[in-house]
Amino acid sequence: MRDILKQPKSVWAVAFAAVIAFMGIGLVDPILPTIAADLDATPTETEMLFTSYLAVTGLAMFFTSWLSSRLGAKRTLMFGLALIVLFALFAALSNSVEAVIGFRAGWGLGNALFVSTALATIVGAAAGGSSAAIILYEAALGLGIAVGPLVGGVLGHISWRGPFFGTAALMAIGFIAIVTLLKTDDDAAKPEPVALSAPFTALARPALGVLAVAALFYNMAFFVLLAYSPFPLGLEALGLGLTFFGWGVGLAVTSVFLAPALTARLHRTTVLRIALTLLALTLVAAGLLVESVPGLIVCIVFGGLVLGVLNTVLTESVMEATDLPRSVASSAYSGVRFVGGAIAPSAATLLADAFGEAIPYYAAAGSAAVAVIVVFAGHRVLRRVNTSIASGLEEAEAISTGDAS
Repeated sequence: MRDILKQPKSVWAVAFAAVIAFMGIGLVDPILPTIAADLDATPTETEMLFTSYLAVTGLAMFFTSWLSSRLGAKRTLMFGLALIVLFALFAALSNSVEAVIGFRAGWGLGNALFVSTALATIVGAAAGGSSAAIILYEAALGLGIAVGPLVGGVLGHISWRGPFFGTAALMAIGFIAIVTLLKTDDDAAKPEPVALSAPFTALARPALGVLAVAALFYNMAFFVLLAYSPFPLGLEALGLGLTFFGWGVGLAVTSVFLAPALTARLHRTTVLRIALTLLALTLVAAGLLVESVPGLIVCIVFGGLVLGVLNTVLTESVMEATDLPRSVASSAYSGVRFVGGAIAPSAATLLADAFGEAIPYYAAAGSAAVAVIVVFAGHRVLRRVNTSIASGLEEAEAISTGDAS
């Protein structure tokens, strides 16, 4: 613990910015109904706040390793933070849902650039070795995921613009801290340039391709639970913020503590099959309890516990699936995975309008079941993923890229 806390100011600057960046994942969740009411938008239109953000983040993930290997870590971090500040501020000042959707897309680009570079920067500057840096980064990741919905709910209780203004202000502070405290790229060893085509050719590897397809369907289920649930819950912004704070805490705790305990005793593919099946059953329960607010809240929070395990085990599996550089494999996997996240929110509200509030949860359960089938069908090519992880740094790098969804 002493090694973790005794860090240079530059490490704390990046860690602070990482917390704010990960807050952006769930920040808008509690204010979706308010945006729909204030901007005279349909639920499907407001769900596009997730779709545009995730679609651009996913596309950008295919290219971030190529860009950061040429710009250097500090410049990439600064570029990503500047984009988040700019587009969060523009979103806060918008008067139409179409404008907010567009600016959330720009926010997604900035987030992809920052998240893909932050871990390597912390490890390069941290005292106490890479293990202390990894724990610090994972703590920032978990804190951001958990606190994002709560901050969104508190500020959104005042105005839907509040979370956007808050993010812009906090990220501006992070930008200034990194500019002043982080050493320049000229003082650090530059990474070997990554080929632009590397993430795309990586998907041709059978094991990585199977995991990417499984993650595509898994992420559809993930974002139905996260992005669609505010509408059937019918709570105000603060109530939604507290609900998804519980969801985020559960996700953070199981991703850091429970997932490693399970994979120490079971094969990763076994954990994936069990957890995906449990997620499907949780979503079926959510559909059955959709008219019960307490019941739906329990399903959401319990779902967070399951999602934390899946996030970690899936991305650990990606590391062991091939002999490719971990950053390349992770960016390829994450790029495909984000497509599922981009599709799910708007599709869920369309299904709800056409067939009823419970149907999106049943569809999400079916999507999780497809992911189970994919893992079962690909068991031969996935044998390699049950081996031990070669490097703690590589593990954290893959997990952080995957958890950016």
